[in-house]
Amino acid sequence: MKTRVTDLLGIQYPIVQGGLAYLAYAELAAAVSNAGGLGQITAMTLRKPEKLRAEIKKVRSLTERPFGVNFAVGGQTEGSYKELLDVAVEEGVPVVSITGANPAPIFERLKGTGIKTLVLVANVRQAQKAEKLGADAVMAVGQEAGGHIGREDLGTMVLIPRVAAAVSIPVLASGGIGNGQGLLAALSLGAEGIEMGTRFIATKECVDAHDAYKQAIVEAKETDTVVIKRSFGAPGRVLKSHYTLDIIEREQQGERYEELKDVISGGANCRYIYENKIDEGYGWAGQVVGLIDNIPTVQELFASMIEEVEAGSKRLLSILEKK
Repeated sequence: MKTRVTDLLGIQYPIVQGGLAYLAYAELAAAVSNAGGLGQITAMTLRKPEKLRAEIKKVRSLTERPFGVNFAVGGQTEGSYKELLDVAVEEGVPVVSITGANPAPIFERLKGTGIKTLVLVANVRQAQKAEKLGADAVMAVGQEAGGHIGREDLGTMVLIPRVAAAVSIPVLASGGIGNGQGLLAALSLGAEGIEMGTRFIATKECVDAHDAYKQAIVEAKETDTVVIKRSFGAPGRVLKSHYTLDIIEREQQGERYEELKDVISGGANCRYIYENKIDEGYGWAGQVVGLIDNIPTVQELFASMIEEVEAGSKRLLSILEKK
């Protein structure tokens, strides 16, 4: 497959693995890159520069292909991303992706380094701003996605063609995509690649995710996710549970961030995804859980996706060729 995204990133397939807080580490990143996509490691949940440097070196020991480092800088309260960014620059990582707050300071630091930049956006205005700042590509995320989503509740089906028409740089589609059909749909909407998060959690190489978390994703239906933290202006989609429904109820009752910060913290996320403490934490997941029914290797996932793209392409051509 050849798009501006594959050319830009030096990859075989236009598939990017999301940042996945507390889960996107060397084994998964290398597996995605080795399969022909762009794997990523998460910088901010590593927190310490020396840990990030070690993880970058570990990825390089597992793959010779391009990979990225994700900086989820919005709302970060522990440590400074600047020291972590310095490590990424010093190590000469091929790609940096940015999610969260204003990316301008990161662009300033990366100027002249040759590092490719991807920015996660949730609306046209953010995409245009990212392009103006110098982003090489944007990843437009629809409200179906797992993790933090936009405030406007824009679906991927509408968002992607709107963003693709508004910017001249390549667009990757994100949100509700977990198979070859989704990739083909994204390309038809004007995107030149996709970013997936939830789908990569349910793979064998996502070694840090508890098996029960992966199984919960496999067993969940598309209706088994909810959005928390909406009242704080930072909505995020998670698996539905007594724990997450309680968070929503407390938000609706008017509890503020200070009263809820412990139950929505990164620590609560880790208790669920690492230890399966379902009554003490939560797990991010998108509506795409309704399309996930197995836990393959990343290589197997890519193989099935490409088969689905080829089958879908033939089906569309047969429809278009009918008199």
